[in-house]
Amino acid sequence: MGSERKDLNRPVTYWIGEGAGWLLRHVVTGLAATGLTPNTFTFLALGVNSCAAAFFAMGQFRWAAAALFLAAFLDMADGQVARRVGQVTAFGAFLDSTLDRYSDLGLYMGLVVYYTLIGQAFYMVLAAVAMASSFMVSYSRARAESLIPSCKVGFMERPERLVLLILGGAFNHMAPALWVIAAISTITVIHRVAYTWQELRAGRSLPEASAIQTI
Repeated sequence: MGSERKDLNRPVTYWIGEGAGWLLRHVVTGLAATGLTPNTFTFLALGVNSCAAAFFAMGQFRWAAAALFLAAFLDMADGQVARRVGQVTAFGAFLDSTLDRYSDLGLYMGLVVYYTLIGQAFYMVLAAVAMASSFMVSYSRARAESLIPSCKVGFMERPERLVLLILGGAFNHMAPALWVIAAISTITVIHRVAYTWQELRAGRSLPEASAIQTI
């Protein structure tokens, strides 16, 4: 009785999360039953992201948002399927991360092409800055983690950037989304640079990095 009353007092966001988790588990079970490998879903996500990039280039923002939502789901599903069927590998994680970079490049290039074709030079530059800052978020973490154990500080990771692109496309207001991506991604990079400097100064570096510094 007490546990039932406690459940009723949980916030709405809890039940949304529980419902989404339940749905995801059943969908992953169905995807795993197809016999397709996790890497297949990774390549499917790349293909759907390419379609989203083409829609962006044509100015079909709402179609791009729908395709991007499907691609994000496939990108999330590949890891879930890998764990479900026991095929988690280091190469799979590497392949997923590499193809994610190509997907991101395609999406922003689609926006650059669109703004170029309609003669909006300012927004073309804004899309290019958002693209560059997004890549620097990923690069700064990868480079930092070759020197220190972990560098996950900052907010604007890939999932947040994709949500902003989906919202910008769905509401047909891409410029505000690009402003937020460009600004907060740049802040995230600065945060990671400062954090890495602090960690190295405090002596919390990886053995390989310490060996390089002593040469």
